[in-house]
Amino acid sequence: QAQLVESGGGLVQAGDSLTLSCAASGGTLSTVAAGWFRQAPGKEREFVASINWSGHSTYYSDSAKGRFTVSRDNAKNTVYLTMNTLKPEDTAVYYCVTSGTGGTSFTDIVQAPPRNLNWGQGTQVTVSS
Repeated sequence: QAQLVESGGGLVQAGDSLTLSCAASGGTLSTVAAGWFRQAPGKEREFVASINWSGHSTYYSDSAKGRFTVSRDNAKNTVYLTMNTLKPEDTAVYYCVTSGTGGTSFTDIVQAPPRNLNWGQGTQVTVSS
């Protein structure tokens, strides 16, 4: 499986925008579904967004809907998460995932048990008020 490396996290102010990138090395992510999860301090990990293999279908959590956009550039072997109008409650470690079972639909991210996903190491996003 490809190794996933997230980047783009950092410290921003409420209302700012940030784009996270997830690059795959040692393999390709262009043929499988991908997505993003996050985990805030003291909270359980939660789903944020997913995208099918071609980029034509996406799915979002209620908290991400309308503010976040997941996209991909298969030629660059990279998935993105653009986050607008950030809030302090968006503060978390953000993890990029791909389907570890060859799934191509965004549902293969949303419904998959964690063990069936390929995880990146995470990138910290901190939003100050």
